[in-house]
Amino acid sequence: MSSFSVTDPSPRSKWFAGTLVILYALITMVPLAWIMLTGFKSPSDAISYPPKVVFEPTLEGYVNLFTTRTRQTDEYLQANPPKTWYEEIVREYDMVIAGPSKFGERFLNSVIIGFGSTFLSIVLGTLAAYAFSRFKIPLADDLLFFILSTRMMPPIAVAIPIFLMYRQLGLSDTHLGMILLYTAVNISLAVWLLKGFIDEIPREYEEAALIDGYTRFQAFYKVVLPQAATGIASTAIFCLIFAWNEYAFAVLLTSGTAQTAPPFIPTIIGVGGLDWPAVAAGATIFLLPVMIFTILLRKHLLRGITFGAVRK
Repeated sequence: MSSFSVTDPSPRSKWFAGTLVILYALITMVPLAWIMLTGFKSPSDAISYPPKVVFEPTLEGYVNLFTTRTRQTDEYLQANPPKTWYEEIVREYDMVIAGPSKFGERFLNSVIIGFGSTFLSIVLGTLAAYAFSRFKIPLADDLLFFILSTRMMPPIAVAIPIFLMYRQLGLSDTHLGMILLYTAVNISLAVWLLKGFIDEIPREYEEAALIDGYTRFQAFYKVVLPQAATGIASTAIFCLIFAWNEYAFAVLLTSGTAQTAPPFIPTIIGVGGLDWPAVAAGATIFLLPVMIFTILLRKHLLRGITFGAVRK
């Protein structure tokens, strides 16, 4: 009779779990792969039915994404032959490149606002979470619930008041206004997540540091923060994903100077309407920063999910 452990899964269970994980990964990756492939299709291949899986790749979508084009007469096209490979792509439609598009500016706005609000949310959220975790605060549970309730509120419910307030304060269509708004939304999530991580850090570490002559801030900076690095990294990923993907406030409060990529990408217009290869190319580039950021912090993310699951 073979021994059986309740903690170790059987080979059949491992095979079944592995199959489910692989199947789920494939299902979730198919839309992303299709978007990336569409970015290398021509406009006709992008809207063909049935959809084309095998096609001749082209960079037309990326050229249309980063440039603005205008139609010219045959005399002008003959007198000014194309000088670069991307001009040759545009000439197929009897058009010339008039200049760069606004996608680069909108993408840079997303970087500034997304990472700026994430940094501010982590700084304020870490300080607030430490205070809730280590000090006796009157009505702490009620305050925590109030903080969390701001996350539950649908954005459309406060869209008009925020629009009117931002217009009076001069924060409409500004980087600072969007950073403050996304920070206000993300800080509730940051406080709740980081409080759980800090609660798991033994108080004895700080007490030992205080006995050695550290101030409270020095103990927090040199003892607590390194121990909470896993939680901070995990929280930063979730905060960045929200700020990076947010659409409703970006449409309502920005139009030019601080407009981010999500509201801009759907407005890309081609020769015969919506330029799907350019939209797919923009979506692909838009995915890269968050994907790279998550990959770089993936070890912290995995540790953060399981942090505190096993108690000694």
